[in-house]
Amino acid sequence: MKALVFHKPGHVEVNDVAYPKILDPQDVIVRVTSTAICGSDLHIYNGFLRQTRPLTLGHEFMGIVEETGFEVKNLVKGDRVIVPCGIACGACFFCDLGLGAHCEKSNPRRYGPEGGMISQKGGGIFGYTDLYGGYAGGQAEFVRVPYANYGPRKIDNELTDEQVLFLTDIFPTGYAGIDWAGVKGGETVAVFGCGPVGLMAQKAAWLRGAKRVIAVDIRNYRLVMAERVAKSEAINANDEDPVKAIREMTEGRGADVCVDAVGLEGDRSLLDKIDNVIHAESGTIKVLKMCVSAVRRGGFVSIIGVYGMPYDTFPLGQIFEKGIRMAFGPPPIHRYMPELLRAVEEGKIRLDDIITHRMPLSEAPRGYEMFCKKEDNCVKVVMTP
Repeated sequence: MKALVFHKPGHVEVNDVAYPKILDPQDVIVRVTSTAICGSDLHIYNGFLRQTRPLTLGHEFMGIVEETGFEVKNLVKGDRVIVPCGIACGACFFCDLGLGAHCEKSNPRRYGPEGGMISQKGGGIFGYTDLYGGYAGGQAEFVRVPYANYGPRKIDNELTDEQVLFLTDIFPTGYAGIDWAGVKGGETVAVFGCGPVGLMAQKAAWLRGAKRVIAVDIRNYRLVMAERVAKSEAINANDEDPVKAIREMTEGRGADVCVDAVGLEGDRSLLDKIDNVIHAESGTIKVLKMCVSAVRRGGFVSIIGVYGMPYDTFPLGQIFEKGIRMAFGPPPIHRYMPELLRAVEEGKIRLDDIITHRMPLSEAPRGYEMFCKKEDNCVKVVMTP
């Protein structure tokens, strides 16, 4: 079968790989009907997350059940499913707490309580390096899905793939940034980053009753998208100081909630890159620092962009002095999926309007290059095997 395989940073290919097999009685094999390139895939593509052997990428996918293990109770061949990007058993200590991203069983070789950079990680993730289980991902014609009694969700055939595909990752991730902040209605929410996750956070803010949503980015085409699909007020951080602008928009106080939807791959200056070398760090926390400055005293900062290591310049003193509350980490996607699926079914939110490029899986390397280099106003790529 065909699959998009990572070989080394900056180099992916569509290769012939082995058809997946049932390895556990709770497995299913899914024939992929739609898959997407996620910003998190670029962390591997760009070498920020190390992967030394070839690996099929992709953690945003859905499709049709083709085979089932003999212990699978709730799915049969022919069922149409969406699959959470994280792999969770549904029965361990953390799964019982609704924290499937921290599943104790799905990443046995690398799991541990420390949560360190290399040695101890959380639960497994499809196509997201050997650190997270080494599972083959969904940018392929077929994929093995473990713990199928807990993870995959059946989908009504009246809904198109594009209407529900983003429930697998980016919509629950964006929603987490709003939910963690306890948005109940009437708040001003500023979202830094207008990539797919940032756009979903903006949509989620309106879903939860925000009074005002502000979008911050450095690229005009993404800000235009935020204005169009999320009805947000746009600030181009290349043209004006976003912290100053947000304070001016909020009577000098700052936003009630700031969301970092960028993470470590924020735009870096030469000095940032030199600082990385000096401190043996990757990427930057400049967007996180902007959020800490732009949020009001006693406000909330959610971090849904990915950070993979410690940073010497983390602004702990400022956070303490302003009394800022914070939350960050992998979102509880399994827990959110039923609620968010209902929102889509009831027409309360639209997800597919962020798609800018559609292509066959055979053109995936071009999709990666385009998305990484931000060419052709690319915001979201969806592929069909």
